[in-house]
Amino acid sequence: MGTESKYQMKVVNGDFGYVLEDVPHLTDYIPNLPTYDNPLRSNLAYSVVKQYFVDMDDTVPQKIVVHKDSQRGVHFRRAGPRQKVYFNSDDVRACIVTCGGLCPGLNTVIREIVHSLDYMYDVDKVLGIEGGYRGFYAKNTINLTPKLVNDIHKRGGTILGTSRGGHDTKKIVDSIQDHGINQVYIIGGDGTLKGAAIIYEEIRRRGLKVVVAGIPKTIDNDIPIIDKSFGFDTAVEEAQRAINAAHVEAQSAENGIGVVKLMGRYSGFIAMYATLASRDVDCCLIPESPFFLDGSGGLFEFVKKRLREEGHMVIVIAEGAGQELLAAENSNAGSQQDASGNKLLQDVGLWVSHKIRDHFEKKLKMPITLKYIDPTYMIRAVPSNASDNVYCTILAQSCVHGAMAGYTGFTSGIVNGRQTYLPFNRITEKQNNVVITDRMWARLLASTNQPSFLSTNDIVQVHNRQHSQSRLLDGDDNESEITGKQNTSST
Repeated sequence: MGTESKYQMKVVNGDFGYVLEDVPHLTDYIPNLPTYDNPLRSNLAYSVVKQYFVDMDDTVPQKIVVHKDSQRGVHFRRAGPRQKVYFNSDDVRACIVTCGGLCPGLNTVIREIVHSLDYMYDVDKVLGIEGGYRGFYAKNTINLTPKLVNDIHKRGGTILGTSRGGHDTKKIVDSIQDHGINQVYIIGGDGTLKGAAIIYEEIRRRGLKVVVAGIPKTIDNDIPIIDKSFGFDTAVEEAQRAINAAHVEAQSAENGIGVVKLMGRYSGFIAMYATLASRDVDCCLIPESPFFLDGSGGLFEFVKKRLREEGHMVIVIAEGAGQELLAAENSNAGSQQDASGNKLLQDVGLWVSHKIRDHFEKKLKMPITLKYIDPTYMIRAVPSNASDNVYCTILAQSCVHGAMAGYTGFTSGIVNGRQTYLPFNRITEKQNNVVITDRMWARLLASTNQPSFLSTNDIVQVHNRQHSQSRLLDGDDNESEITGKQNTSST
């Protein structure tokens, strides 16, 4: 992008260690803005809802498992409609852009933003920016209406199109000004939201009354803080089809082996949850847990053992697993990047399939039948399931409520089951990973009965690395139970 974000987070300290990591507001740099009664106050659909409007002092704790002498810790502003808004509905001109890779639920989020603006706030001027960030200055826009987007949640992909890269801050903000846009809704992953933070900063520097609001998107579920990312449930569900096919193929052949590669560049959440959901997987390999092939305790030994016991087996491997093994064989592996700056990965599924076949058929002279399945693009392209549709609706409505209330430079996310507004930097500061020293990974090992493939030294190193990132409390917490994520305390 050429520019680094200088995003400054608002922090409010209170008694007993209370810390509010707040999000920016238009009034932080534009004083004396007029306010208006929220149109929802006269909306019959909401008049019967008790306490529908969120109190300005409501916050949501990041950590919900505490000791009796624990400090109150980090909190985030609770999302939802406010009694007063900072935009007259007739003056709002909004736009929506989708960036990065495809993910189930993109069309649902677009639909719900348009519907929320129209049905809740009587906003009927919404532009769709085509083709990602570069669409602001190199593509046409389309007018989004409730009628146009009514059925798009039944389709995969995004009706706006998407792309990686293309971020030119000056051109984007110039285009926002030229179109008279005052609400910008950006849907994308950590790279996209880093770009959104820079757009917000430039808008603030120019003193524009323009809200920049984000909805975090990653099919890998590797965004920190939030309970989960939209599209994740759908990805886990769709992965079952590939795993089931691999199991049928393996079970139907002598010494049959099914290898399924799933998404997970740096985080193995999809592979882990798909494995736990399936019950047909014998071995799950993820980026967070190193493995080796040959020798005592290695993958080859376990495959041989399982074939002797069961006559077949299924291996699920995340795309980012074992990349260090490929790099050791190919010095050019991992040196290239895509337009978003992501490292281009080697096909570890194909690589491990060749290694298994060579070891058993050439070295051990043991015949096997191996089938390799990569369902990545089939999973990315499907429409979101029922669970994700509900989740997308909540995220989109919360985002619109925040924008109308004048908040900016924020993302909408659910933390510990509550809707929140999160500062951009908390979403983009690091990636969330499977904690292999935590209970969820232990549950997977118990389910598959696979070895950890870790030496004692590996375990110590992994534990120290993860402990330095986050100090875990004793006892299960709600977030790690449901999504494999851990609640962390901010320092």
